[in-house]
Amino acid sequence: MSEKSPIKPLGDRVVVRPLTEEELGTVSASGIIIPDSAKEEKPEQGIVIATGPGKWDEDGEKRIPMEVKEGDRIVFTKYGFDEVKFNDNKYFIVSEAGILGIFNS
Repeated sequence: MSEKSPIKPLGDRVVVRPLTEEELGTVSASGIIIPDSAKEEKPEQGIVIATGPGKWDEDGEKRIPMEVKEGDRIVFTKYGFDEVKFNDNKYFIVSEAGILGIFNS
């Protein structure tokens, strides 16, 4: 099921829905929540829900295509995003350069 983004990203930016505690696996099988302090300095993870058209090449003549697509589960730098709240939902806007990788399905 594809999520609809309330934000249209520009350039080489993507809109990411952060993963829930359950999706991250930070809730143990017995229901104990693993504290944030135990996962400090780890990169963030989320699902891409919208991508921009890509950035322009050096000559400004053509767009460089994005490597990520909607639905990709990604890992990105912990401090390389802007947080936006919209209708009580939290989203991250991340530059493609801040994305470290895509999880294989």
